[in-house]
Amino acid sequence: MRIGVIVPSTQSAKGELIVNAVREAQPEAEVLNLGCFANDDEQYSYVEVALTIALLLHNKVVDFVVTGCSSGQGMMLACNAMPGVLCGYLPTPQDAFLFGRINAGNAVSLPLGLGFGWAGELNLKYTVKALFDGPFGTGYPAEQAERKRKDTLLLKQLKEHSHKDMAEFLEEVDKELLAEIFRNKNLQGLIKID
Repeated sequence: MRIGVIVPSTQSAKGELIVNAVREAQPEAEVLNLGCFANDDEQYSYVEVALTIALLLHNKVVDFVVTGCSSGQGMMLACNAMPGVLCGYLPTPQDAFLFGRINAGNAVSLPLGLGFGWAGELNLKYTVKALFDGPFGTGYPAEQAERKRKDTLLLKQLKEHSHKDMAEFLEEVDKELLAEIFRNKNLQGLIKID
């Protein structure tokens, strides 16, 4: 599994913390730090990062993305507005565990500012660990697992039908926004437009 970590510029100082938490939780995975970095001159908003995440997943650069923003909510909403992205909001280890077992999406958003005070790094570490603690999509609790798996499949099918495909979507995206993403030196050569 290839897991990408990318955050908006406002939370770049926490990028390495997230990368380390993912590597510890998934030692067999290839973890790619795709930015933003604390010393980056380039600035990216959560909306630009969400579009980047969609392109990374669409191009199969990564299988899964861990991201976040100040509250975690904006990034989750922005990601879910993109074709091919099913992103969960994970403020706690319980949310992470349930998202992995039930929703089995391809991206998660962490709150990296709101409530990130004393021992915030521990909550982040435990949340990421809970996310990867077992196979995705198994359903939970056990007595409702089959129904949960069916609901998740239905949600993914509905989302696929309710969104444009990536090529059609990109035709309507502001070309300057795409150019800004493609200027990101951390992503050059990784993503392309079909």
